[in-house]
Amino acid sequence: MTTEEIQILDPEGGANQSGLRDQNARVVLSFVRRHGAMPSAEIARRSGLSAQTVSNITRALEADGLLCRGPAIKGKVGKPSVPVALNPSGVNALGLNIGRRSAELVLVDFGGAPLETVATSYAYPTIETVFAFLKNGIARIFAKHPPARQSVSAIGVASPSKLWEWLEVVNAPKEEMQRWQDLDLQAAITELTGFETYLENDATSACVAEHLIGRGNEFSDFAYFFIGAFIGGGLVLNGKVFSGRTGNAAAFGPMPVPDGCGGTTELLNVASLHVLEKSLSDAGIDPLLLRTYIDDWGRYEDHVAPWIKTTSQSLAIAATTIASVVEVEVILVDGAMPAAVCERLTEATQKALAASKLTVVVNPVIEQARVGRRARSLGAALLPIHARYFLA
Repeated sequence: MTTEEIQILDPEGGANQSGLRDQNARVVLSFVRRHGAMPSAEIARRSGLSAQTVSNITRALEADGLLCRGPAIKGKVGKPSVPVALNPSGVNALGLNIGRRSAELVLVDFGGAPLETVATSYAYPTIETVFAFLKNGIARIFAKHPPARQSVSAIGVASPSKLWEWLEVVNAPKEEMQRWQDLDLQAAITELTGFETYLENDATSACVAEHLIGRGNEFSDFAYFFIGAFIGGGLVLNGKVFSGRTGNAAAFGPMPVPDGCGGTTELLNVASLHVLEKSLSDAGIDPLLLRTYIDDWGRYEDHVAPWIKTTSQSLAIAATTIASVVEVEVILVDGAMPAAVCERLTEATQKALAASKLTVVVNPVIEQARVGRRARSLGAALLPIHARYFLA
């Protein structure tokens, strides 16, 4: 992060002083979040804030429990410098992911590290099932982490756009799913939990997690695939998650790709986990077992291997389309699957892309994301933390 990436407020200007302190505090916290523990003098040098301003801010943030001091760095000329870092216990947040096949609730610390996770699976989501899970999950988490009860004041929620659609694919009753369309989800969760609620598209939330606690420090620009029951995506440009006018930018699922029969179809129809689930179901295997054995799908290799092959071919085509529209450094692949399966899918996509013959477009780099299958719930938990304490 450089001074070109942030807006520094001048104390001699006409800005409101409380707003000034808040903005400059966000600058300091953002530098520490992005670059790790560093002395106040280094923060001042990189940010363009005065040394006195940074010193005052770090002391105030330390008093508020948001920063903590590390051991002094000796061996240089002058007084030993003392680095400051985010205090993990300074803030906690909850994140809920509502999926079409499962729900997950996570408690994270100030740095985004997960402290506790609870999850459930279902054939399809009903309001009663999800809300009962949320209420019981919060009680279980706070029972194991009593101090978090006082430090949590908000919850982030990740949910697919138009959760009530694609009923025939998830085999859900229309009446039950249509109730989601009539629900003010944000208000309902605030009423249920008593916490301020931040709501975001599930794939965008996953992208937020990858940007903030994954490989975001490596790339200023990247596109992101997250493969759940349906594939979704995200886009980071100039170091910021680009969500678009309606919050659904980079929703790659509807992107047209070949259907293998001479026509076209949407990417979500050929590169999503519901395709693998159908393969299992057709073979008489309960597809919910994919959630039961989430860390190891070896027992389903006869179905996983062909799914990786066909999915990687569609991802490669989608990657070339993305690269023809926006230049990004890399396209990252992630999903609700074992890390080893995601690695194989990434490698297969790399090979499928290398085999394609592009004329003008340079092949984009395809790499595996870092956060993994919990990216949606972790991204949800990071929404209130990022909104309240860091720069946008």
